[in-house]
Amino acid sequence: MKKQSRPSIFSSAQRDLWRAVDSSIWTFDADRLRRDPALPVLQTLLDQPRWLEAHHLYDETGSKLFETICELPEYYLTRTESAILAQKAEEIIRIAQVDCIVELGAGTSQKTLYLLKEQTRQRRGGTFAPIDVSLSSLKVARDAVKKQFPRLTFHGLHGKYQDGIAAIDKDLPTLFVFLGSTVGNFNHSELIGFFQHLSDSMGPRDFFLLGVDRVKKRELLEKAYNDAQGVTAKFILNVFANVNRLMGANFDSRKMRYHSWYNPEWQQIEMYAVSTAAQEIRFPSHAASFSWPKDDRILVEISRKFDPARLQQQLQWFGLKPVAHFTDPKEWFSLLLFHKSSSS
Repeated sequence: MKKQSRPSIFSSAQRDLWRAVDSSIWTFDADRLRRDPALPVLQTLLDQPRWLEAHHLYDETGSKLFETICELPEYYLTRTESAILAQKAEEIIRIAQVDCIVELGAGTSQKTLYLLKEQTRQRRGGTFAPIDVSLSSLKVARDAVKKQFPRLTFHGLHGKYQDGIAAIDKDLPTLFVFLGSTVGNFNHSELIGFFQHLSDSMGPRDFFLLGVDRVKKRELLEKAYNDAQGVTAKFILNVFANVNRLMGANFDSRKMRYHSWYNPEWQQIEMYAVSTAAQEIRFPSHAASFSWPKDDRILVEISRKFDPARLQQQLQWFGLKPVAHFTDPKEWFSLLLFHKSSSS
């Protein structure tokens, strides 16, 4: 691969933490910070109750399974949000006059194409910098964007949201985009930390577009996360294959089942792996182990549902001023646009 100079989207303090991993794609050089990637996994699995961080779901297999989930008839989120974007992208880009669009958890960026089309039409170009932990998804997005929007400069960021957000130069007018109600995967403390980090990393001319799933009937929500084909179950249980690769662990998917339900008190779908037989889980790389009894469960992912008006109020405490609210005719899903407050 031809050596690439680091793009100007990076802040001077962060530039040296990124290295080229493929054409127009940069990876966060975690080795420079000497972080043990397995340690956070072990910490959550030994917690009470046991749980996992959602980003571990998105290895290559997991990313493909999630793309399949987005096409399922029960999973209304993707097509509902896409319909809003198709109708409102022109207005969003007209309000958010920026040079760069940064998408968090981009996947293959299918929905973001509506925004990129308008950015190209209204501004004749700019930069698109999607952030994702899946390198294969970034490659798909890169090839699609370069083919459809040759005027756009593509810089894929291979890493976690926090690392990618912090890397962007505050002097570059940027629209940060977080779609798919992925923000609902954060627990309450993670949610606060995420918004604080985002606000601290944004410049005075930046905008934030957030897609959130709304509170609705329990039956509709539970059906969306327990599809008839069992794809969601495969997606959730696949995380343990990823953990096995990362830590040399011995999770056996044949000894677990998927269970999900809507928790009305916390207004969230909870997705679990339940042990179907007593197991001793070992982590030889860290000389650790734990007993996983039959019928005991590990929380793999949550999907919180939101009251958009309340969320707009909450984000003002993080210096994010509500600018616009877009929704569908059934009011199932919301796109919320914020501007960085000059007083924060």
